[in-house]
Amino acid sequence: MTPVVVTGKIPQSGLDVLNKAGLKVEAWTNDEAISRDELLKAVGGAEVLVTLLTEKIDAEVLDAAGPQLKAVCNVAVGHNNIDVYGCTQRGITVTNTPGVLTESTADIALALILMVTRRLAEGERVIRSASPWQWGMDYMLGSSIQHKQLGIIGMGAIGAATARRAKACGMSIAYTNRRPVSAELERELELTHMTLNDLLASSDVVSIHCPSNDATFHLLGEAQFALMKESAFLVNTARGPIVDEAALVAALQKGELAGAGLDVYEHEPVVHSGLLGRDDVVLLPHLGSATQETRSAMATLATRNAVAIASGGVPLTPVN
Repeated sequence: MTPVVVTGKIPQSGLDVLNKAGLKVEAWTNDEAISRDELLKAVGGAEVLVTLLTEKIDAEVLDAAGPQLKAVCNVAVGHNNIDVYGCTQRGITVTNTPGVLTESTADIALALILMVTRRLAEGERVIRSASPWQWGMDYMLGSSIQHKQLGIIGMGAIGAATARRAKACGMSIAYTNRRPVSAELERELELTHMTLNDLLASSDVVSIHCPSNDATFHLLGEAQFALMKESAFLVNTARGPIVDEAALVAALQKGELAGAGLDVYEHEPVVHSGLLGRDDVVLLPHLGSATQETRSAMATLATRNAVAIASGGVPLTPVN
């Protein structure tokens, strides 16, 4: 039997896949994330790791696991928590879970767009705090998104799904990407390809959907926020380190943009204190894939990858 170590709590559907395959499984079942010391102890002797984005899988962890480690199967589409290069150098396969969380994450992106432009979270706080209020023609006015431009940074599956939702709401779509998308997708969504700077300068809402890596670290910072319209909004459902959070706070304080909707944070789960008291910012606790159906599908795909590798087969969704 192949020792599989699951380093975080996952839905039972994923554990069922491992158990039905007859693998020896050691799984972390506590609600809180595993500590670093506990992680280093837990991985010893494992042939396959099933990991969450809360675990940093670096050289220290790979050393602690030992030379028999075959694979790291991440329960996420992003894999910035894993030293993929280091794994590749050691002959360790890395897998992720693309596709199964596309629609739920795009839902959250659209929700954040609507929440921040229409001041919905701010309005709900008024009601919940029992603050006095009265309907009026000029009371808590937001910004319409119809006939406005959504600029998407990273036109992958989630970016395209967000674009479809925004187009249905009457927005035009600009995008920037490492490479232009297919002509078919450009026709379907009536996309306009732009450089990052042009997209920032012309968009009314900017939504981030690119991967987090060395090339995209602090992709948006002081210089980029200065390019944006004062009436524009930033939405991030990708990964926190893509945005220089301190620079975002400074830009909001200076009025360089109208607001932000964030589901991810640079030092997650810590949120910059300068964001917490602002009514022009909507803050969610990384809910992008947080539906029962999606999380179950993510766990199932990750563990199917683990079973395939443990049995000498080909993984379904390899990264390297």
